[in-house]
Amino acid sequence: MIGGSLTVVSVPSQIYEITGSSAYVGLTGIFGLVPLIIFGLWGGALADVMDRRILLLISTTGLIATSALFWMQAALGVNNVWLLLGIFSLQQAFFGVNSPTRNAILPKILPLHDLPAANALNMTVFQAGSIVGPVIGGALIPLLGYSWLYLVDTLSLLTTLWAVIKLPSIRPDHDPDAPKRVAGIRSVLDGFGYLRGHPVLLMSFVVDLIAMIFGMPRALFPQIAHESFGGSDGGGLAFALLFAAISAGAVIGGVFSGWISRVRRQGLAVVVCIVIWGAAIAGFGGVLVFAHGTTLPILPIALLLLMIGGAADMVSAAFRQSMLQSAASDDVRGRLQGVFTVVVAGGPRIADVAHGASAAAAGTVATTAGGGVLVVILVIVAALAVPAFLRYRVPAVTRVTR
Repeated sequence: MIGGSLTVVSVPSQIYEITGSSAYVGLTGIFGLVPLIIFGLWGGALADVMDRRILLLISTTGLIATSALFWMQAALGVNNVWLLLGIFSLQQAFFGVNSPTRNAILPKILPLHDLPAANALNMTVFQAGSIVGPVIGGALIPLLGYSWLYLVDTLSLLTTLWAVIKLPSIRPDHDPDAPKRVAGIRSVLDGFGYLRGHPVLLMSFVVDLIAMIFGMPRALFPQIAHESFGGSDGGGLAFALLFAAISAGAVIGGVFSGWISRVRRQGLAVVVCIVIWGAAIAGFGGVLVFAHGTTLPILPIALLLLMIGGAADMVSAAFRQSMLQSAASDDVRGRLQGVFTVVVAGGPRIADVAHGASAAAAGTVATTAGGGVLVVILVIVAALAVPAFLRYRVPAVTRVTR
């Protein structure tokens, strides 16, 4: 994760250095999201028809190859923005295949009662890497240059490849009497059809979209840092702290997440966590009103609220992931994990657009606080509309034979 975060920092920085234009940097959103959606869904379908270990070997090797291509273009001084964007798209395509496959194998190698803890650990590692990697990358780019950071990412991925090699064969469960499936468009659509017949699983996506679209104000952090806390137009300390606070809260929540494996009413737990997330974001927006003309330490209070929200969101995500892995049949897990990958990636990007448009009309305080309130209201309404989600309990403990 730290190695991958070095690349995440280096690509936009190198594009800006080549072009001097934020518009070109913004293209990474399109060049990254489109292949992630396409190959996230297709990768999930592939994970339901072939040995998942082989699929992980292919996609991990692809990630290593694209990181090596990043290193080569930087080392040779090519400085071509379209080459960079092309390699980035290819990398996101391999990640789109890799992510749902990795998540789909967990129920095959772990007892079901360990899934919440395993997912919490995964998300803690992800958030920690998202904090440490950019800090290291930002500091090392002026000292070492891009090629060395890409090389570190390439070499760090070799440890992941070694871990995949050590896995046993992991084939999806199939009905021997059913016709052989092909990972095409029909297979992807069948995955969505499966969701329609399983409202609990469908609701796990709905409540996440509610939480992210209405309650993720990250697009407003530069303006909030500048207007509410006196930061510079280009960022500054306040911006950096705001941007890191949610991830920091998620890491802290993950460190103290040992209790989540004892929670059986996971549907109710998800709703409670999202209500806490929404309330924390609403509180964050509310305290911005007092950013000027008071002796209270508003920035630390604002950061604390974001950290509380980040911890709640991490726990919610661990439960939702566990519900997908335990409640869905194995022959459709890959496709559902593909949908999960797309939702997790797409929700915050929709939020960026929605929050930006709303703040232009209503201001950052009303947009942030109002969005948090909407999260609380809408998730409660959604939960009451599908009471089966509130009643959902983790299946009885079963252990696998190794």
